[in-house]
Amino acid sequence: MAEQTTAFKPSLGLVDGIMLVAGSMIGSGIFIVSADITRNVGSAGWLVVVWLITGFMTITAAVSYGELSAMYPKAGGQYVYLKEAFNPLAGFLYGWSFFAVIQTATIAAVAVAFSRFTAYLIPSVGEGNVLFSLGSASADGWQFKISAAQLLGIALIIFLTYTNTKGIKGGKIIQTTFTSAKLLSLFGLIILGFLLAKSSFWEVNWVDAWNSARLIPDSTTNWEPISGLVLVGAIAAAMTGSIFSSDSWNNVTFIAGEIKNPKRNVGLSLFIGTLVVTIIYVSANLMYLHVLPLKDPAGSIAFPEGDRVAVAVSNSLFGSSGAIVIAVMIMVSTFGCNNGLILAGARVYYTMAKDGLFFRKAGTLNKNAVPEVALWMQCAVACLLCLSGSYGNLLDMIAFVAVLFYAVTIIGIFVLRRKRPDIERPYKAFGYPVLPIIYIIMALTFCVFLIKMKPLYAGIGLGIVLAGIPLYYIAVSNKKSS
Repeated sequence: MAEQTTAFKPSLGLVDGIMLVAGSMIGSGIFIVSADITRNVGSAGWLVVVWLITGFMTITAAVSYGELSAMYPKAGGQYVYLKEAFNPLAGFLYGWSFFAVIQTATIAAVAVAFSRFTAYLIPSVGEGNVLFSLGSASADGWQFKISAAQLLGIALIIFLTYTNTKGIKGGKIIQTTFTSAKLLSLFGLIILGFLLAKSSFWEVNWVDAWNSARLIPDSTTNWEPISGLVLVGAIAAAMTGSIFSSDSWNNVTFIAGEIKNPKRNVGLSLFIGTLVVTIIYVSANLMYLHVLPLKDPAGSIAFPEGDRVAVAVSNSLFGSSGAIVIAVMIMVSTFGCNNGLILAGARVYYTMAKDGLFFRKAGTLNKNAVPEVALWMQCAVACLLCLSGSYGNLLDMIAFVAVLFYAVTIIGIFVLRRKRPDIERPYKAFGYPVLPIIYIIMALTFCVFLIKMKPLYAGIGLGIVLAGIPLYYIAVSNKKSS
């Protein structure tokens, strides 16, 4: 029988924590989602505002979580905070949603993004190479197919899972190396975009910066002016992309048991990591507005081929080799991003299992002091989601469920201030109570409008959360009978 250990080893410092925050946040989104955001809001000003709102919400949530991480500096992060603030059911619903869609679907989406851009270098691994299909290919028929891109995504998930079963050290090296590379390359692309643009579209793009408009479906030239509540709804729909691109900042809280001096370093990692990424994201979009026109039918921010805004920018800067430059950047970015997601996510299932609310085997550590069984369970679900093919729909579900739980968790800060005033708080939420209240209002507003704008997939996301209620009572019953 394989040797096991019973406790995590604190081996990660502040820089490692920052790299995990930034590395888990930056995947493929910043290279792509500005196209859909532009089609929803239709102006330079509102494009930047969407990213600023997302950045404000992310940083506000991160500094609020700093208080919770200092109070409960152990593995499990958000699951633990919800359990302590409310009850075990609240924690379980988050953990279940995390396992069913939040973390696993994000891993799947990032893995397939890796495959899509690898296909620029190796066309045979693209989505066009269908290896297996079942059903009708007609427009109204049902069809299931498996492409080379999906299999490469699955292979990536399996490889990174295996690497992380060998101990935190290997995962730490991958995270630091790949996050450093993508931060440097993104900063480089932003600077070169401003310096090497053949012609600037800056002034043209900002002429009607605040005249918002929404693209009429199935059109590339017809835009509908919007304002008031319609504009708020359009911003909410647009933010599914920016929130997905900025999500997973909380992954460092899941591995608090492996962070040195977690009461200090987890909170600092959250703040510094989210601030750096927000600066990069806003700067990248300002650079896009400098290099590309906003709404021209071809080659603009709104209509790049395949929504690949960064590829259009890179082609403008570097010519025919531009697509390869961006492909390599996204491969590096998504590889490092998925490593962070895989490394951190399994710690949630481990902590749930320790509480008797998840499969018992997931609550064990192997000889390398990592939750190997939990890692492979996460791997299995993520690989299945890779086969779904519905990544845009997954983004809507992820954004709704993740933001809903962020809001509830920050409400937990207020609850714990009253419920547990005795607990040491080495760090207190910045701007309390004003900033946390603003975040809660903004997050719930986003969720309400997302239900209105995209009811099917937001509803499915809510359904997944509620499906956890009977599962919780089944787990409690099994716990009592064992």
